[in-house]
Amino acid sequence: MILSTKGRYAVMAMVELARKDSANPLSLALIADKQEIPLAYLEQIFAKLKRAGLVESLRGPGGGYKLAKAPHAMPIADIILASEESMQMTRCGKKIEGCMTPGTRCLTHDLWEGLTDHIHSYLDAISLGDVIDGNIRYRHPELVSGSMLSYSNHLSIVKDAETSSA
Repeated sequence: MILSTKGRYAVMAMVELARKDSANPLSLALIADKQEIPLAYLEQIFAKLKRAGLVESLRGPGGGYKLAKAPHAMPIADIILASEESMQMTRCGKKIEGCMTPGTRCLTHDLWEGLTDHIHSYLDAISLGDVIDGNIRYRHPELVSGSMLSYSNHLSIVKDAETSSA
């Protein structure tokens, strides 16, 4: 799974919507302009978000969209799934029998399925409100401990080395 622009744009637009006064709807044109998202693409995404019950639309002058529930009650995973973004890492998707001929699972299936579970758990544990509050990085220490922290340190060391050699 590589998160496509559809999932990223859905989250970016919802953050923009959540940052504003919930009593006043925002037009998609304003959201598209603020987040530098093509309006036509945003219209498609918001149709899906509305069907999923994450946003409400108001017609007429001063109309637009507003959140259907509080930002802290809206997990990021729900937004991504509503935009029809897959979080599945295995190539067989939802096939029970597997993707290999003759319908067996590949040797790495459980590895990728475990990664799918971690990604979903992470995005499900962070709400839209957490993003707005900037409460993400260390909100869930169990997700940043051990190997994740080592990986973060590794990236920092690599970045420092690249900066030094430039």
